[in-house]
Amino acid sequence: MPVARGPRLTARNAIVVGLAGVLSAVILMLFVLWVTSQNGNEVKFSLGDEQFQDITADRMAKQIADDGPVLFPDVSANRSRDIYVQHLGDDPKTGWLAFDARKPGSPRECFLEWQRDRRLFVDRCDRSEVGADGAGLRQYPAVVNANGKVVINFNASGSTTTASASTVAR
Repeated sequence: MPVARGPRLTARNAIVVGLAGVLSAVILMLFVLWVTSQNGNEVKFSLGDEQFQDITADRMAKQIADDGPVLFPDVSANRSRDIYVQHLGDDPKTGWLAFDARKPGSPRECFLEWQRDRRLFVDRCDRSEVGADGAGLRQYPAVVNANGKVVINFNASGSTTTASASTVAR
């Protein structure tokens, strides 16, 4: 029984297919550059959620009062944003803080540890102390929404500040 032969690949066909692929890639790249230039060079990449809001304020305030601030390790690939969530004061609707769990430039293993009896953080590597409000660390805005959830905005331009005026020391 005869077997049919498919199309033969010649050098000319291979060159035509290769040039078509390169031309398509160049046209696609030029299109992407044109689209991004239409936004006034304001291309902003934001990976992950802009806000974290899975914390129930009443329950978390009680847990922090009993056990101290809660460490949330960063589970992203670069693992650079471990944070503490802290609550200061008696009202679960106010007094929320979220800040980096280590000093700027410190390696990941040099995170701060909560010292419950002294009510402050101690750096694991250099044994320096940081107050309960995370003063001097990068802070992230943290507020309670209408549903009673603590909302932390990670992509707000974080600043290295002391606690906000709405916090009350315990």
